[in-house]
Amino acid sequence: MSVRALHAIIFDFDGVIANSEQLHLKAFQATLDPRGVTLSHDDYYAHYLGFDDVGVFRQVMTDRGLPVPTGTEMAALIDEKGAIYDRLAAAGDMLYPGAAEFLRAAAQAVPVAIASGAHTSEIDEVLTRAGLRSLVPVVVGADQTSRSKPDPEPYRTALQRLADHCGRRLEPWRTVAIEDSHWGLASAKGADLRLVAVSTTYPAHELRPHAELVTTALSALTIDMLDELVGD
Repeated sequence: MSVRALHAIIFDFDGVIANSEQLHLKAFQATLDPRGVTLSHDDYYAHYLGFDDVGVFRQVMTDRGLPVPTGTEMAALIDEKGAIYDRLAAAGDMLYPGAAEFLRAAAQAVPVAIASGAHTSEIDEVLTRAGLRSLVPVVVGADQTSRSKPDPEPYRTALQRLADHCGRRLEPWRTVAIEDSHWGLASAKGADLRLVAVSTTYPAHELRPHAELVTTALSALTIDMLDELVGD
């Protein structure tokens, strides 16, 4: 597969490759409910989906006027939530239909990376189980950056590490970010990447103001479409 203009693709993970947002929500709920904190489906998707684990706990507590956990207390919350998520994830395959096929096609065409609010270990486990981990030389999880989306640091870090891996410069304006939320698109935009959204989590009309191209899922994309996008 040959490309003319596309240098690289950086994927978000949850909501793009893996259908795991519902598992994250259930894990947050199971962690917060015993502490008297309610987190509804609508509230999570409207206000918290774009944050990493620390960001969710911090913002939920702040929004409810509760003390924000720090230090060992925050670490305990994250460990508890992570253990619950792992138990839920072990129950079955989480990849979106067609995601594995597109990731394989992408990796054959250009360098690929992942920049995600999920922890690296969670991403590694899902990709390994699906036989895809070797295709992705760079995975930047929430535990690898000091700031999370919508800050551009995750995408800047992923792009630089991918360029280091390839041994050549990868132009941001020829690199596509594939996201499912406006938080993620804001992060990618701050890193000067090209913006593609999949409407797996939010409806297309909410994503169009923030993206250059909106599609239903990875299965509806082709490498030629992305090559044409960055070539314009």
